[in-house]
Parts: sequence; structure tokens; C-alpha cells
Amino acid sequence: MTDRTIDRSADKFEGTDTFVATEDLQVAVNAAINLERPLLVKGEPGTGKTVLAAEVARAIGAPLIQWHVKSTTRAQQGLYEYDAVARLRDSQLGDARVHDISNYIIRGKLWEAFDAPERPVLLIDEIDKADIEFPNDLLLELDRMEFHVYETKEMVAARRRPIVIITSNNEKELPDAFLRRCFFHYIRFPDADTMRRIIDVHHPGIQKRLVAEALNLFYELREVPGLKKKPSTSELLDWLKLLMVEDIPPETLRSRDKKDLIPPLYGALLKNEQDVHLLERLAFLNRREGA
Repeated sequence: MTDRTIDRSADKFEGTDTFVATEDLQVAVNAAINLERPLLVKGEPGTGKTVLAAEVARAIGAPLIQWHVKSTTRAQQGLYEYDAVARLRDSQLGDARVHDISNYIIRGKLWEAFDAPERPVLLIDEIDKADIEFPNDLLLELDRMEFHVYETKEMVAARRRPIVIITSNNEKELPDAFLRRCFFHYIRFPDADTMRRIIDVHHPGIQKRLVAEALNLFYELREVPGLKKKPSTSELLDWLKLLMVEDIPPETLRSRDKKDLIPPLYGALLKNEQDVHLLERLAFLNRREGA
């Protein structure tokens, strides 16, 4: 059975010195911990969904176990896999290991989390990349925190219920039965004030005027209609780093005539040619109208 004796005061998340957690995100993380339910996190790319699990683990001093889901990932792989090919090979070679089938059981990330000596944080990253049945196939194990190993007749139960954080990019709808078992939180894109706090964490001592002009341009860029990929927080941080390295003055970013919509060092912000061409066309139209 799962150990329910939890010191909740030690598991309170309030962000870290490298991760700015808004109040609503702190509430969501702590609610999921107290309810002992998986935290399902959604949000546009670059809002910190994946890194959240690492920061929660660091904040509460817990080990982190990461399961990055791919399109070919099966739920069974999170529990264990039986390597029948290796056993067949060893039997042909006369290896004595073949007499103990447990030698060919490969533990998955859930088994690793269940067997951890300390209560871990388990990240199931991008769950919506896998087959639609993937979440349903984990319902029982995430509910009961135990599973059966058919080959060895062994029951694996969690020493302590891990803190489970699941991320989704909304690539496909998740089953209702799975959603009912989760605490849900949508990470909104940071507003300007929150973004300034994030910038201060990653670029302490940066010029305030540079930040002000960069943020104005950044949020204007995100509002351009028809943009295929809006620049994210991580891309803004990269862009600011380049602006400092290249010693770009704040005045260069203060183009109010709208005749040149493409920012300097735009390769850090724009990630496909369609968006670059879109801004070039808009800049051309603005110049023609102003002529």
C-alpha cells in the first residue's frame, strides 16, 4: 500500500530563485500536491511547462524522474518491458541468467518513481504526443499507485505517492476519464510585469531602458495578425542576451514609424520564413502608405 504519511509543510511550492511562479501557478501546484492528484499543465510553448517539474523538485528537495513521451511511446513502457529477445539470445549461449526471468524485466519511469526511497517528482512530458489510448492505459496505475508484473507475479506498489506533473501541448483531446483524475492548470503567457521579473532573474543588471523598449517591440510583434509562431519567453531571453552582447542601444528598438517591423537580430525571435516574409510585406505596405 502507498504510504500516506506526508509532511505537507515541506512540500509547499513558492517558486525558486531561477523560476518565477505566479500566484495562480503556486496555488495549482500546491493543490495538486495536497489532493495527491496529477497536475495537468497546458499552455503555449515557451511558458515553462516542462521546466516546472524540475523547479518543483528543486524547491522541495525531491528527486526528479522524467518521462518524455514520443509518438511511438506506449503506456506499458512506463511500467516495465520484458526483453524476450535478450532472454532468447542468452538461452542460445547457455547463460545461466535465463533461469531467472526477472533478469529480463526492464523497469520503466513509473516503476522507478514508485520504488524511489524519497518522494519524487515524476514528469510525464507532452502526453498528447502519444496514441489517444495512452492516457487511459495509465488510469489504474496513477489511481492506485501500483501495478502487476505478469512475468514475475510481482505487485509493485509506490513507497510514497509521487508528485506527478503532466504536460500537454493540446495536440489532441485527452479522455474525460483521465481529465477527471487530474488537477488542471493553464499557464497564461506572462504579462509585462511578470516578464520583467523573469528577465531580472535571468539577466540581472540589464539596462531598464533596453528592457522597456525590447518588451514594447516584443509584445507588438506577438500581436501581428497572421503570425505563424509567436515568439516565446525563452526566445525573448535569448534575444535580450544577444542585444547585450552586440551592444544594441535602446534607441534602435524604438521604431515608431512602423516602416521597419523586423527587429534587429530577429533570428532569435522569428523561427520560420513565413513570419519573416509577413513582416517584410507589412513593412513594405507601411512604407508605401507613408510615402
